Amino acid sequence: MNKIRHYLIISFFATLLGVALQTEAKGPVVAPSYAWEILPPLGMHQSATIDTTLYNYGQRSIPSQQGIAYASTGNLGAAGIDMIYFDRKPMSDFFFRDALSAWLPMQGNHKFYNTRIPMTLLSYNTAGGKETATDRLKAIFSGNAGKRLQFGANIDYLYSKGCYANQAVKNLMWGLASSYMGDRYELQTFFNHYNGLNLDNGGITDDLYITDPAVLQGGESSIESTAIPTNLTSARTRMKGQEFYMNHRYKLGFWEVIPPNDTVPNDTVEHRVFVPVTSVIWTFDYNDALHAFTNDSQTEADKMWGRQYLTTGQSYNPTSYWSLRNTVGVALHEGFNKYAKAGLSAYLTHEIRRYRQCGDTIPISGPDRPEILTPYPFDSKIARKASENFLWVGAQLTKQQGSLLRYEATARIGVVGRAAGEIHAAGNVSTRFRLLGDTVSVTGYGLFSNESAPYLMNNYVSNYFMWKNDFGKIRRLKFGGMLNVPQTRTNINIGAENVQNLIYFNPQCMPEQHGGSVQVFSASLEQNFRVGILNWNNRLTYQTSSSEAVLPLPKFAVYSNLFLRFKVAKVLDVQFGVDCNYYTRYYAPGFQPATMSFYNQREVKVGNYPFMNVYANMKLKKARFYVMMSHVNQGLTGDNYFALPHYPMDPRRFQMGVSIDFAN
Repeated sequence: MNKIRHYLIISFFATLLGVALQTEAKGPVVAPSYAWEILPPLGMHQSATIDTTLYNYGQRSIPSQQGIAYASTGNLGAAGIDMIYFDRKPMSDFFFRDALSAWLPMQGNHKFYNTRIPMTLLSYNTAGGKETATDRLKAIFSGNAGKRLQFGANIDYLYSKGCYANQAVKNLMWGLASSYMGDRYELQTFFNHYNGLNLDNGGITDDLYITDPAVLQGGESSIESTAIPTNLTSARTRMKGQEFYMNHRYKLGFWEVIPPNDTVPNDTVEHRVFVPVTSVIWTFDYNDALHAFTNDSQTEADKMWGRQYLTTGQSYNPTSYWSLRNTVGVALHEGFNKYAKAGLSAYLTHEIRRYRQCGDTIPISGPDRPEILTPYPFDSKIARKASENFLWVGAQLTKQQGSLLRYEATARIGVVGRAAGEIHAAGNVSTRFRLLGDTVSVTGYGLFSNESAPYLMNNYVSNYFMWKNDFGKIRRLKFGGMLNVPQTRTNINIGAENVQNLIYFNPQCMPEQHGGSVQVFSASLEQNFRVGILNWNNRLTYQTSSSEAVLPLPKFAVYSNLFLRFKVAKVLDVQFGVDCNYYTRYYAPGFQPATMSFYNQREVKVGNYPFMNVYANMKLKKARFYVMMSHVNQGLTGDNYFALPHYPMDPRRFQMGVSIDFAN
């Protein structure tokens, strides 16, 4: 079977490359026009890139390289958390899926395309042998019916057995999208669905299997990674969900007549251009998700958790959620109203959220109540179903035109229901000026929020964990600035944040609210060098937390990439080099598979280990492909390669992939 798989992979790669070359040979291909993402709450556009670049194409297939300090449970598509604080997203309403946010399709990472001709991006990545195989197939399609109407579709199938036992991942994600950019009416809409199954191994039983296997094996100094015993062998997590989003914008304005162009011979036609002045906006967003944790082993449950509140034997814990959000707004366009030289918008947002979880069958008091629950204020049972209503009013001020000063600020205030008293305000301002013969940009940003704790942080029922809390609002104050100097290839980002009443998971894997404040300071430098074909790209981040017991962070993290960039026979573009992720030792969070949460611990440190890859990324016309030996330094720079306590990084292995841009 392993030989058949390798034959099919090689045949697939050869077929895709052949098709790509034939497509290019037919004649010049018009490149896709542009791509954009949506900015909430009113659906403004933000420019985005189309994924056809060569740089670091292969590195995306490595779990630990989703960030320069990304703590992963080890497998592609499995749980992880970004340990660069300013790159981390805040806790969501359905916290289970936060650990998978690097892989799941969501509003914040959905792209729209406007193409002159149909575009299909097809890619396939593979790694490992028969026992550790990883395969990922992705396809993105976009096509236009005229200049205004666009349709799109995408599919992403990931199946990875993993390099360690009982950590396989299978995830199918797909979606449909469309947009219409008319003079008066605009539409942006998409539907995304995901359904994934993750085996949870709870980490390896003893770290010595990685750091010194001879101690456990009577002198034998090596062991296959798939043979290392794990804490769980019969546990799995099902995560599925979907999102349906629509943004409608109807513009009011006037038609401007453009006279014939005198520079064009025989041009006698007058042109009419619609100039929008005011827009009426409606945004509809429906989102649902299901998290279900299953464990079939009573023995492993007793050892891992030491308790079962609802059932014995097999444990099945489903928790589901849906939300429905409607936003209506009015926008005065920039530069066309005497009362608003900048763009000014006002909006109203209503949202309803509903939760469903396991039934609370535990007595409130008496001898049958588990002793571990008595310290918590369980003065009433937790409802199996619950609803929350939110109503906010907000405003947005934007200036996107002009070369001297641009800015954007959005603020909302909660007025009804759970939102009452909430505040969220964020914005940025940027300017540009000439320096060293190039344009230098400076950007300042800030955020202030005072928001309620998510419902599931206050009320949760499952077989292994139960809690009932009365957490207060979480207050954040963040500010910082960025400097970008293209001439020297330098980007500097310095920021600070103060968080009051931060919610985190304590060493008992239970949510806890810190009564005081935690401050985080971060300074990041991106510095790239190039001499001829030699390139050296670097990102260095220093960060510090005022309370490591509440918010642990690695002090220093670096990503360094040394490579040669050249062409072969003037047609094959090559990036050949070695890169490295490194961060200092710290008390990394542990991972709790039953709740897919990361909890604080003060027993095990990880870090101080370089993770290195040797790679060759290549591009031939419309085809990108790569070969890579990931974790090439295994055994050469120490053996303490853990990203999380008891979760080792992938061992050394060969990886390859191909991506074809079918523009036809």
